[in-house]
Amino acid sequence: MPSARQGSIRLFRFRGIDVFLHWSWFLVAAYEIQMRKGSYSSVAWNVLEYLALFLIVSIHEFGHALACRQVGGSANQIVLWPLGGVAYVDPPPRPGATLWSISAGPLVNVVLMPILFALVIVGRSLGWAESVPDLYQLVRAISFINLGLLVFNILPIYPLDGGQILRSLLWFVLGRARSLMVATVFGLVGVAVFIALAVWRQDLWLGAIALFMAMSCWGGLKHAMALSRFAKLPRRDGLACPSCKTAPPVGEFWKCGKCGQQFDTFQTRAVCPRCATQFPMTKCLDCGASHPMNDWMMASLVPSNA
Repeated sequence: MPSARQGSIRLFRFRGIDVFLHWSWFLVAAYEIQMRKGSYSSVAWNVLEYLALFLIVSIHEFGHALACRQVGGSANQIVLWPLGGVAYVDPPPRPGATLWSISAGPLVNVVLMPILFALVIVGRSLGWAESVPDLYQLVRAISFINLGLLVFNILPIYPLDGGQILRSLLWFVLGRARSLMVATVFGLVGVAVFIALAVWRQDLWLGAIALFMAMSCWGGLKHAMALSRFAKLPRRDGLACPSCKTAPPVGEFWKCGKCGQQFDTFQTRAVCPRCATQFPMTKCLDCGASHPMNDWMMASLVPSNA
């Protein structure tokens, strides 16, 4: 997955979200514009079409980011690159929060659909096809680009939005680790289909997309296995996270931000055993929330039916 700090330039910031453009975008843009040369009377219209594509992608990614913030997650970067866009979202580790953060992106395309198709119908009734054919062709192209992006994104293949929506729905039933494992395995099957299709059509671009999806699926599968191992760790009795009510694991899973020492923060009472740094807040490794150490002890005293 591309990084906003590697090979990207910062375009702008909106509502605290930085938007970056990867350098490879310019190469692919030049290639795609050249390939579609001739569909308009001037190459300037091809440029507008390609820019419209990434405007839709940007709005789609802002849908993810703003929805993530709405449920209490963090989202402050979006990277645009040749294969689309990536919103760096970190929703709370709850199925509902994750589902909304992912679903909001495709919902943007759903909202744009009637607007764009209505514009096509208006243009047809006003005779744009004869009076301003380039404009009419551009509007039609944008409407079908939006539809194509929606259909592609909701395919139930991880890491596409459809695959992540599938994972979020399974999370309600199977839990965090197993839902991710099922979604990534299902995604690998979809990737195999994409690879076969790319070979059959001799489509290098489709092959690149399949490769990216395969790498993401493999990373997701490894993450699912790590989550599964983490869920089986012994837990510390008498303590619970005030947010998710989960007991913390026993072991050196916390890292000192000053000296880098790994330690068990509950064993040392939130003090680094190497440099003696005192940490006022303790992070829950299950839900990501941070609370003072005393709150962890008080949370364990609250009745489960309270």
